[in-house]
Amino acid sequence: MVGSPGFTAPSIETDLRVGGSYRIAMQPPDGDPFYLSGAFREVDPPRRLAYTFRWEDPDPDDRETVVTLTLRELGESTELTLDQGSFATEGRYELHHAGWSDGLERLADVLSKDP
Repeated sequence: MVGSPGFTAPSIETDLRVGGSYRIAMQPPDGDPFYLSGAFREVDPPRRLAYTFRWEDPDPDDRETVVTLTLRELGESTELTLDQGSFATEGRYELHHAGWSDGLERLADVLSKDP
């Protein structure tokens, strides 16, 4: 469950600590896998996670960004705030916005199912 429908993550390597790195292979439904990687800047379970994000074979409009995920308890539920930036172009922002939106929608579907 990663990104847009039909995408999978056949390989995930992670060293989840401040200064540790990660690398994710993303497999679209058609075509070759592509890779993203970065380093963890903040690891504060269960409240916050921040890391750098870069495509390994970047588009000329790509640059390294920082992703910050913040979780906050709201009684029976949890609020997730996601921030990523800054982007070099509006097109790259829109691409990431669509990917995160699809991925978070898929996560919500999984979490809404009875155990």
